[in-house]
Amino acid sequence: MKAIRRFTVRTVLPASISGLGHLASNLRWSWHEPTANLFRDLDPDAYAAVGGDPVALLGQFDRAKLDALAADHSIVDRVNDLTADLDRYLTEPRWCQNLGENAPKSIAYFSPEYGITSVLPQYSGGLGILAGDHLKSASDLGVPLIGVGLLYQAGYFKQALSRDAWQQESYPVLDPDGLPLTLLREADGSPAIVTLPLPDNRQLHAYIWRADVGRVPLLLLDSNIPNNDDAARQITDRLYGGGGDHRLQQELLLGMGGVKALRTYARLTGTPAPEVFHTNEGHAGFLGIERIRELMDYGLTWDEALTAVRASTVFTTHTPVPAGIDRFQALQVGHFFRAGLAPNVPLDGILSLGAENYEGGDPATFNMAVMGLRLGQRANGVAKLHGKVSRGMFSGLWSGFDVDEVPITSVTNGVHVPTWVDPKIANFAAERFGRNTVAEGDWSRAADVDDAELWALRRELRVQLIDDVRERVRASWIKRGASEAELEWTKNVLDPDVLTIGFARRVPTYKRLTLMLRDPARLKKILLHPQHPVQIVVAGKSHPADEAGKKMIQDLVRFTDDPEVRHRIVFLPNYDMKMARTLFPGCDVWLNNPLRPLEACGTSGMKAAINGALNLSVLDGWWDELYDGENGWAIPTAPAGTSAEARDDFESAALYTLIENTVAPRFYGTEAAESAGAAGPSEHGAAGSELPHTWIHMIKHTLSDLGPKVSATRMVQDYVQQLYIPAAEAGREIAANEFANARELANYVSRMRASFRNVHVEHVESVGIDEEPSLGDYFRVNAYVRLGDIAPHEVQVQVISGTVTANDDLADTVTSNLELAQDLGEGRYLYTMEMVLNHSGSFGYGVRVVPSHPLLASTAELGLVANAH
Repeated sequence: MKAIRRFTVRTVLPASISGLGHLASNLRWSWHEPTANLFRDLDPDAYAAVGGDPVALLGQFDRAKLDALAADHSIVDRVNDLTADLDRYLTEPRWCQNLGENAPKSIAYFSPEYGITSVLPQYSGGLGILAGDHLKSASDLGVPLIGVGLLYQAGYFKQALSRDAWQQESYPVLDPDGLPLTLLREADGSPAIVTLPLPDNRQLHAYIWRADVGRVPLLLLDSNIPNNDDAARQITDRLYGGGGDHRLQQELLLGMGGVKALRTYARLTGTPAPEVFHTNEGHAGFLGIERIRELMDYGLTWDEALTAVRASTVFTTHTPVPAGIDRFQALQVGHFFRAGLAPNVPLDGILSLGAENYEGGDPATFNMAVMGLRLGQRANGVAKLHGKVSRGMFSGLWSGFDVDEVPITSVTNGVHVPTWVDPKIANFAAERFGRNTVAEGDWSRAADVDDAELWALRRELRVQLIDDVRERVRASWIKRGASEAELEWTKNVLDPDVLTIGFARRVPTYKRLTLMLRDPARLKKILLHPQHPVQIVVAGKSHPADEAGKKMIQDLVRFTDDPEVRHRIVFLPNYDMKMARTLFPGCDVWLNNPLRPLEACGTSGMKAAINGALNLSVLDGWWDELYDGENGWAIPTAPAGTSAEARDDFESAALYTLIENTVAPRFYGTEAAESAGAAGPSEHGAAGSELPHTWIHMIKHTLSDLGPKVSATRMVQDYVQQLYIPAAEAGREIAANEFANARELANYVSRMRASFRNVHVEHVESVGIDEEPSLGDYFRVNAYVRLGDIAPHEVQVQVISGTVTANDDLADTVTSNLELAQDLGEGRYLYTMEMVLNHSGSFGYGVRVVPSHPLLASTAELGLVANAH
């Protein structure tokens, strides 16, 4: 019989251990090892059974168990100490509190997914894990962030394999009352609700659930509530589970509903209203429309409200490929806004924000990333290479400017070290360097560590992984229909003394899960090599609608099923955060072989690195900027223009060769002995007395040099200093004196857009230059420009100088401003400056006119330029 009603009964804790409720409800336990250990020690078996969920654990305890815990003085003391520690953590000044008055008082961070802990499965992959690490590091630094997202009824899917190795998805439904969440309530105790109008006189209502991520509140909107009709209740059913109207409604709720949730939260808690809004990928872009609606209701025009919103908005793009961007039909977006989502906001203005009205765009399409860029005065990619790719990808929005001038910067992603560093690594560092060094992986004194000790630690982590792998492989085969009698072999899967390579991530085709299978015979030879064998652990999920990705998984699993190699290569289904925390530390090498430059950042290799693993990767994403020759290996890529087939042949062969000739021999310490016939693994490297000192040196270098660079602390500090503080200052300035500056700047922008077509560089002359100029010679540049009705102080006339390439493009450029020399009348002016030939070889220059206003963030911001021809 099915239950007709369901209740979640909250645990009432005895007074002496009441702090357990406080500790369980704050997700700091997910990265604070002493707190996690406390809950584990309350009942290790029960803790394991509930998947390490403190809230669920307390819900398992009956009154007798709770009374016994309350009578245990050692438990009571630990609870009190950790509760006091949490309270200090939540209230004491931290890094951000020392930045002065310019620091933002509150920052809203919007993301469609968050990977905080596997207990709260609201993530699918890298974007969500990055967002979770961003919140955790913001908490550690005292950055006043408020997260905004959606609460999905089933989160992302759970993955299993059929007998024929085909991915199967299931969607276990979550009970919010059983999660570490608190429902936001009005003063009278009723649930706080945000509401959006929908077409056909329908309404979308949502509750607001709060998760506490250390100091950072995370607000999650939930449409599965009684106030909604059946269709509206399903809007937050699954993460990335639908398309079309379903996805659009999710993004309207995330963006517009998220702003409403922030206003409700501020009203009920007294929290300062956000000064900065950070849009983490385009999914949340409609937040800008809701903010424009608020300002237009306040009395601003469309242009003025857009100007004000842009000043305090940061947009981060995470995709290097157009296919990764959400795009809707403009008619579809218009249909929803006509229902009254923003009644005073002009629909043509809304649609213009996402319009692909540039060369190569589709005028009938509404592009969420394009809207994000048009709504954010500051934008960034997530690695240096990704920033470069993004500038090229979106350059159509700033036609007339060189790609390098497109106003998209980069902040390279990082990982939250306390979450991803294994406790064994952390404790090892604490014993040798002091407890305070652990949180940020400070291994600056790694060179002082004894090689044998570090090598033994790496083996411990490998053993820990292998124990976990054997359990998971066995469970997977049972789900695939195998009997217990068939599975004796799983007890010997992997070897603690064999080089272990890891590969785990989402499985879109560009990440090339099966590149390692390009030559199956050669891969077998590598796995079974008599002197330096290799073992590989693979995990990953394909999107339910991605048949090509599922086929890649099937092909790989069928290879791993081969009895000849199944002890050396495994595929682990249902990759999640819990698996990852064992997988990253246990691997000696982390493999990444995407199609360059299609990996935006790829933080999995960072998580491996902070645990002492070496990276083996294509020079893409973060590895392109941080590979230094001593922290791993770069897989060569095929020359540009190579066919897809030949490219994969070239790059797979390069991968095999690296493993065979360099990686494996170095791990076993047999590099010097190769030509003379090296001994097997039982006499060298992992299993023997001879240590691979070169490999160990690479581990130490990775921990000491790479660790701080891939830390999310560094990442969040970069966001604060490079983007949040400038956005907060711009937002304050634009809103000063009842938005007087917003009105003035909007008027300026409007006039520029109307008049700049009449701006021309009529003539440029070089005066005083010889026919055969020499290094150090001076000459004068005179530029005659027509500005029409634009005043000279409203523009800059610039000379761009540098070396000249074979196709007459300028490179290594320097930008200088010419000075106004003469008003020639009728809107014509002479600008001039003296230049020096400061380098030999080819030299050239160009002249242009660009808008200039102190409230613009960049020369290219308006996309207006008049170049000399």
